[in-house]
Amino acid sequence: MPTYSPKASEIQRRWYVVDADGLVLGRLATEVARILRGKHKPMFTPHMDTGDHVIIINAEKVVLTAGKAEKKKVYNHSGYPGGLTELTYAQALARKPADAVRRTIRGMLPKNRLGAQQLTKLKVYAGPTHPHAAQQPEPLEIAGARRSA
Repeated sequence: MPTYSPKASEIQRRWYVVDADGLVLGRLATEVARILRGKHKPMFTPHMDTGDHVIIINAEKVVLTAGKAEKKKVYNHSGYPGGLTELTYAQALARKPADAVRRTIRGMLPKNRLGAQQLTKLKVYAGPTHPHAAQQPEPLEIAGARRSA
């Protein structure tokens, strides 16, 4: 029996919206990365982009546990000597919360052209509104990411 490989015309993409208010960042990121890759579908193929679109709203309200907001660092290098800059996650979330969430999810995707293509299906917004109402996104509940406190 030959191995099944989906054709591009067979892939149906859905849109999901996730309200990140009070969700733990790492647990949110693993579930969103799984949906962007398409691992939740039976037709998942590692070398193809079979994933769905994800919209994250209220990115400014994500939480990090165990004091990681002050301990974890975000590094960036300009490419020049001495061009390394570092921020704590608390500072990164205060400056650009959408970029901090996108960076976390990007680290859980493949480090190649396929991962870059899958990342284009992610839309992150700091506030509660988004301009993708025409796509009729379905709400996605990530129960395991809810902070229990």
